[in-house]
Amino acid sequence: MERFFAAVLILTLPAAAGDLDVSAEPGPRLATYGSAKEAGARPVWLSTSSHAPPPVGSTVAKTLFGAVDGASAQTTAIHGGYSRGCLAGGVELPETGPTWQAMRLDRNRNWGHPELIAYIERLSRVAADMPGWKGLYVGDMAQPRGGPMLTGHASHQTGLDVDIWLRRTDTLNLTREEREEIGSVSLRRENGAFVNDAWTPEHHELLKAAASDPAVARIF
Repeated sequence: MERFFAAVLILTLPAAAGDLDVSAEPGPRLATYGSAKEAGARPVWLSTSSHAPPPVGSTVAKTLFGAVDGASAQTTAIHGGYSRGCLAGGVELPETGPTWQAMRLDRNRNWGHPELIAYIERLSRVAADMPGWKGLYVGDMAQPRGGPMLTGHASHQTGLDVDIWLRRTDTLNLTREEREEIGSVSLRRENGAFVNDAWTPEHHELLKAAASDPAVARIF
């Protein structure tokens, strides 16, 4: 598992999933905290009969956020934190770009803040310049309006987190079905905090580039 956050860079080896989980740091112009009401946003729960937001970690909240297909028609703003928040005016990462492919499309988790989209584009161009790589396979980002997910991540709720697969990207022509079937690779030795024989100089360069970007706060 892997992740980038904001504020401090915490670098650990990739876990068994072999992905790079990144959280980009929002720029100072962004509304990173504050209620949806204060920001003039229309909360997603107003589509229900309730006049109060459900608890963020509840099954009700997960179901509501998970059922929304698209972003809200608002100025981009972040409300709350990585593991207890939501995203207004999210942007969809195209399923396929010149140097990336979004994976697990059935989850509809290829959404994020514009800062995150720009970061993925930058890092994927670095990857495309590496020998044997054509770019990046991009795993979970956020749901269209962020919020808690029915399965998986406790974070990824504000559109600032992304799972970057560390599988060598040798083709950008995967079908939708293939993106559901293949997985990343483990780069961690079975015992201890060490990489295994699948680790390559290209992985080192990719990780260095990821950590060197000023938008990144933490890598898990």
